[in-house]
Amino acid sequence: MLAAHARDEPAAPDFSLGLEAAEHAQQRMPGRQPVGLALEQVADILLRRYGVVFRRLLEREAEWLPPWHALLRVFRRLEAQGKIRGGRFVAGMSGEQFALADAVTAMRAIRRQEARGDLVSLSAADPLNLTGIITPGPRVAALTNNRVLYRDGVPVAIHTAGQSDFLVEMEPGKEWEARQALLRKTIMPGPVRVT
Repeated sequence: MLAAHARDEPAAPDFSLGLEAAEHAQQRMPGRQPVGLALEQVADILLRRYGVVFRRLLEREAEWLPPWHALLRVFRRLEAQGKIRGGRFVAGMSGEQFALADAVTAMRAIRRQEARGDLVSLSAADPLNLTGIITPGPRVAALTNNRVLYRDGVPVAIHTAGQSDFLVEMEPGKEWEARQALLRKTIMPGPVRVT
């Protein structure tokens, strides 16, 4: 009974087949979106999530994501239509890169800012955990209890398996503050003692 029901439902297109084969398979699946449109939607989601997209950035993405060569065709077409920009936006990354115009403007503005020492703690399961992929430091497993602490966008500490490790040297007072931020503990000002 279950096997008969499974045969009646059309299978999702296999992006590894290549665009032509998937479009041919699409003709036999009424009511489904064209594969080209699905690829364009995935490309749009990635651009809105990251602002800039390149092959190495997608290493932590889900296995069902279409292969880079299929997305590359979509990104090139969007660039030719003037909807996105192509170029070299992230230093140290090889290959083609594509970006939204707003992302390029924002990156230029951030590059001109002075470092403020802002600390941001993220779960290692967050898609923005790119430590060891595009930022320095070891890769941190994408588990919810693992954390990464960034200072001005650069990873400075990680918390894995109940252990906090600093990736850079810090003064003892700053290290304590960073550890509290990494572990998401609220820093409450204590009473002032005058001696």
